[in-house]
Amino acid sequence: MKTLRFVFGYTRNYVKPLVITILSMLALVGVQLLAPWIVKQMIAAVKDQSQMTASLMTVSRLAILALVVYVVRAGLQFLRSYMAHVAGWGAVADARREIYAHLQRLSLRFYEDKQTGDLMSRMVNDSDMFETLVAHAIPDTLVNVLMFIGVAAVLVSMNLQLMLLSLIPVPFIIFAARGFGKYVRPAFRERQKELGDLNATLNDNLSGIREIKAFTREDIEARRIGDHISHYRDSLLRALRLMATFHPFVEFSSSLGTIVLIYFGGRLALNQVLPIEDLVAFFLYLEMFYQPIRMLSNVFENVQHALAGAERVSELLQVEPEVDDKAGAITLPGRAEGDIQFHNVNFHYVEGVPVLENINLDVPAGTVVALVGPTGVGKTTLASLIPRFYDVEGGYITLDGHNLRDLTLKSLREQISIVLQDVFLFHGTARENILFGRPDATEEEMIEAAKIANAHEFIVNLPDGYDTLIGERGVKLSGGQKQRLAIARAVLKDAPILILDEATSSVDTHTELLIQEALERLMVGRTTLIIAHRLSTIRSADKIVVLEGSHIAEVGTHEELMARGGLYRHLNEVQNQLDPRWEVVRERRQMAMMAQN
Repeated sequence: MKTLRFVFGYTRNYVKPLVITILSMLALVGVQLLAPWIVKQMIAAVKDQSQMTASLMTVSRLAILALVVYVVRAGLQFLRSYMAHVAGWGAVADARREIYAHLQRLSLRFYEDKQTGDLMSRMVNDSDMFETLVAHAIPDTLVNVLMFIGVAAVLVSMNLQLMLLSLIPVPFIIFAARGFGKYVRPAFRERQKELGDLNATLNDNLSGIREIKAFTREDIEARRIGDHISHYRDSLLRALRLMATFHPFVEFSSSLGTIVLIYFGGRLALNQVLPIEDLVAFFLYLEMFYQPIRMLSNVFENVQHALAGAERVSELLQVEPEVDDKAGAITLPGRAEGDIQFHNVNFHYVEGVPVLENINLDVPAGTVVALVGPTGVGKTTLASLIPRFYDVEGGYITLDGHNLRDLTLKSLREQISIVLQDVFLFHGTARENILFGRPDATEEEMIEAAKIANAHEFIVNLPDGYDTLIGERGVKLSGGQKQRLAIARAVLKDAPILILDEATSSVDTHTELLIQEALERLMVGRTTLIIAHRLSTIRSADKIVVLEGSHIAEVGTHEELMARGGLYRHLNEVQNQLDPRWEVVRERRQMAMMAQN
């Protein structure tokens, strides 16, 4: 019942179509009950040979009445079906909107151990089951229950003894339904889980198709996908095997009522206790009496299937975001100055394994601060705490004197632009990806942002200019072009705080120069945090913060840190030694190739 209440909570916006559905179903039950009565009256009229003309008139009127009944029945069936679907698919659409909104609220930590395909399966496939429940299972249950009650009342009025005898199989069916329910829903839940696993693996493989081809993993990955397909098939067949056992049992049990009627009803008719037309009508009504029971066995399967999906959706929606607006959070008034301060900040991903400890750092408004240090010391993590992708475990961070936790996430993140090493571009045009930074920007503002990012020249040379489709994740562009498109997006957003995470890595020297020029234009007048491994790119920073372990080891300008002879100087010397070594490696490789020839 808890799961049913959860699903039907999404139907609150569709009360009108549900009311129409219920009313049409009630009318449908009444109309269907007329059909056996018409047959009964027709047999009675045919038996009366004494008044042939009156009988013919009665049969004609009954035929016209039957035509009206079937036409009305068809109209009511359409009304019931369509309005139920309006409510069902409306509920699905509302559920999917809520799921997506909830997924956007969840913190990045939630996504660290989740697969995109599984989340998509919960949002699309599992929520799809809501329509089955709202538009089919529950309405079908209601109409069949009403039909059962209505037919039972008619049968009682016709012959109470036969009616009671016809009820003999019903307790067996109810007992079987309760027993099967304990096994069927877990089986369907397992089926939904296997479908989620299949979608997750398929999504990963399609996203990484280049790597699969590059490492000739086609056969291995095909087998892996095949295993997931087999697991899904097997889990589905386990559930269907249970239902395949249940349905024949219901059919057999309901047929016992017909056997009872043949024996006892036939004896009553032979003894002339029961008129023949009543016996025929009783047979017709008895078929209608057991039809709801048979239908409910089919509905039972749909209900278990739908509840399994609803439970997975409910489970997802119960996950609370780790980072969220607190009660009474304020909105930053206007554009921030950009003064950022870290006060005794501590952070960890895994309990007992600190990533940052006792971080105290002042980033004055409008300055350029570089974060450097060995891999894995928490540079990206430190920068990620500013837009509150994660919340600090201890201490606090302020922006213009406001504790970040006192600000709404929306107003905080509106003040920040981020350009990452791994640029993410959406499947769409170059124009759409730039305007992602500010959708209401004018054409002139967009083009100006592209020029500042050194992107305008290559964009206008694309087949359709700014309207060229760049493919999923910008697959049709080079690494440098994607970086400059991301910079143009950041320029257009025009936020007072800028975070650059390895924004110039993995590109050739000429492209790096173009990107560096674009970044220098972008950094003017902004508070900028640069995360860099290539130390030559951050020598002009106002402040260089050197991280070691989980602490800040050194802070100062390039000249000050070089003079101290600490970790920063050591990192510079290592990089300076590596550069000529690459030339030696290149020469050795050329000599080896010449020797082979």
